[in-house]
Amino acid sequence: MRSPVDTIAAPPFPKDVSWVNVAPLRMEKQARHPVLIEFWDVCRPSCLRTLPYLRAWHERYAEAGLRVIGVHSPGFPAARDEPLTRAAIERLGIAHPVMLDPDFRLWRAYANPGWPARYLFAPRLRLFEVHHGEGDYHGTERAIQELLGIDEPLTPLADPADDDDAPIVVPTTDVEGAYSGPYAAGEVWVVVDRPGTVIVDGEVRALDRLGAHRVIRHERHTAGELTVTAGEGAAVLMTAFLPGLA
Repeated sequence: MRSPVDTIAAPPFPKDVSWVNVAPLRMEKQARHPVLIEFWDVCRPSCLRTLPYLRAWHERYAEAGLRVIGVHSPGFPAARDEPLTRAAIERLGIAHPVMLDPDFRLWRAYANPGWPARYLFAPRLRLFEVHHGEGDYHGTERAIQELLGIDEPLTPLADPADDDDAPIVVPTTDVEGAYSGPYAAGEVWVVVDRPGTVIVDGEVRALDRLGAHRVIRHERHTAGELTVTAGEGAAVLMTAFLPGLA
């Protein structure tokens, strides 16, 4: 959504927080360029589904002046573990700067409502566009190109369900912990508190990091039966169901 005014200034970064991939940044030092702030959590499947676009925008537009900055605000206690979070960021191939916000200090400064959330600031750090949740990837990229003064083909969508016009079906509600029973969804994800294994419908799956992992993907919205149990080393924090195409 385009900001209705151009007077909302970017809140400053807290001074005593940890950063990944970069020395500590100061928001006021970014004022000459467009800045994209993304609040995310390694334990949220919806956040991981947005990552291909964040990575692509960083790779495509950093040299043109865009600064992409992730703000990791953990929704589960396990994601407050800094070494595990740093390891997960590395394994996910995230090259843009990430601020670790375990106490939700920047989150509160933005009055941010949830994960993921994107805030695009124009030069001089005035809010230009905001989007909460998944979707509108092409809308955000058009806004980025507008601020950079370029006109290029947009990044291809990573999944047909990412098209805002795609017909999708509401899935089963997410549940805490492991789950066994009926479900209907396009994808099934599990969230674990550390590397380890889970057993999905009798098959052992090795998961290499803290956070959310997709364990089932259907071509379309599908109903079925599911059994998820913890294996060795990891506890299942949540079983999540994502929508599929109708």
